[in-house]
Amino acid sequence: MAAATTAPPTAVALLSGGLDSATAAALAREQGMRVIGLSFDYGQRHRRELQAATAVAEALGLAEHHTIAVNLAAWGGSSLTDAALPVPSAGLQEGVIPSTYVPGRNTVFIALGLSLAEARGAERLVLGVNAVDYSGYPDCRPDYLDAFQRLADLASRAGREGRGARLWAPLVQWSKTRIVQEALRLGVPIAATWSCYSGGERPCGVCDSCRIRDAALIEAGRPDLASGSSPVP
Repeated sequence: MAAATTAPPTAVALLSGGLDSATAAALAREQGMRVIGLSFDYGQRHRRELQAATAVAEALGLAEHHTIAVNLAAWGGSSLTDAALPVPSAGLQEGVIPSTYVPGRNTVFIALGLSLAEARGAERLVLGVNAVDYSGYPDCRPDYLDAFQRLADLASRAGREGRGARLWAPLVQWSKTRIVQEALRLGVPIAATWSCYSGGERPCGVCDSCRIRDAALIEAGRPDLASGSSPVP
């Protein structure tokens, strides 16, 4: 009689279409997990990152990929959801949270990710948040994630029974250059990801997100993948 095979553990990965979330999902895949991608149409100012999320999910061979609508643009408050507000390009300022912060975004996204994780019996919720290279968004910091884990354990049946999903943010303390290096090692389709705050045929190369990404790509020895050089997916 053939030995029974054990199904791989399941993880839900929040997939924005950007480099960080793609790398985090690829790390979960490397660990042998069956990964389900979850993306959000939250009223962002362009569709490029959602197109990129679909391309990344296909390239990484995710088991499922869901995109759901949560219209955070209905009340604005961020240059990522309000086209009338300019996206920042003057560089990051220490201690200043930029206009690209979307009120409540990660709180909403993680809550929905935990809902899918519980419904699918997932052991892990994979997050590409990073507290080093960005502006210290309040919902990308380790203390926030620790607090949310406590809430998740109390707020769900799975958590109360001791089998709730664990929040896993492997990149939270990594530099952008290290993220790029890991993405290259894992075979993440970097050219298919989209981190630019603006839409368009190609990344703008001047917004803060593009400049951080380009600097890391150049430092990692891949200037060919920087803005103005990478092919359009």
